[in-house]
Amino acid sequence: MRQTGTTLPEMMTVLAAVAIMLSIALPGMSTLMDSRVLSAATNDILASLHLARSESIKRGSRAVLCPSEDGNVCSGEGWHSGWLVFQDLNNNAARDDGEALIQSRPALPAGIRLTGNQFVSNYISYAPNGGTKLVGGFLQAGTLTVCREAESPTRARRLIISTTGRVRTIKLDLANCP
Repeated sequence: MRQTGTTLPEMMTVLAAVAIMLSIALPGMSTLMDSRVLSAATNDILASLHLARSESIKRGSRAVLCPSEDGNVCSGEGWHSGWLVFQDLNNNAARDDGEALIQSRPALPAGIRLTGNQFVSNYISYAPNGGTKLVGGFLQAGTLTVCREAESPTRARRLIISTTGRVRTIKLDLANCP
């Protein structure tokens, strides 16, 4: 009777080949997953920006996005802690009683930061014509940056908001995540 199967040297050869292939593939997989998480976070805020703009036009009144930890009122804790979209009837960029909550988004995944430059760090306000305006009536434009918290160079996405309310995104490398 002849026995069939694999020998120990054959099994060790296969395991060594699998280990080599995994060591080559895993770093690329990590980069792919990081890119996917950044894209998802960017798409979340982008969808909310589009929603706020369309709601301001549809309702004929201001619609505002603002950072919010609790999903009910604006807070200055940063965009990555979550945000609101609401109808701003009194044009103060703060959600008051009687102002309709249009959308509430939860915090982004741990390790992902979403920051705005000085003009969009606390709120983004869309006027009834679809353009962005500050509470004082001046035109509002700025950038939101989505990146993974890191002290080393990292990939990022930047959303550039024009005064007409349109948003475009770019990919970039940052020295560190702000």
